[in-house]
Amino acid sequence: VQLVESGGGSVQSGGSLRLSCTVSGYSVNDNCIECFRQAPGKEREGVAFIGSSGNANYADSVKGRFTISLDKGNADTTLYLQMNSLHLEDTAMYYCAAYVGRGYCPGFRASGWTYWGRGTQVTVSS
Repeated sequence: VQLVESGGGSVQSGGSLRLSCTVSGYSVNDNCIECFRQAPGKEREGVAFIGSSGNANYADSVKGRFTISLDKGNADTTLYLQMNSLHLEDTAMYYCAAYVGRGYCPGFRASGWTYWGRGTQVTVSS
């Protein structure tokens, strides 16, 4: 299983970015995928997660600004995180995590996830 994030970059406050996370060798059916972020000196925090049914959950800090979606392709699964109205405090390394274990999802906890990507940097400036 391999997770590869892309789409990070530098943007001004109020701007938008769309992150992608391509997951290969993995079936999202009955599982879940999440986007986490970690700013320097802070703990890793869950941003949004989604299951195969498309049911999405968001951290309070990003509700109304971020949208997570899933594209279940023939070979790979791609997670998208559309980030609008970016704030300075959204600056962080963003990671994808995938869970294997039917009927359960670790949710916003950073522990318990089966696979992780290497991350993509998002920097928001004023």
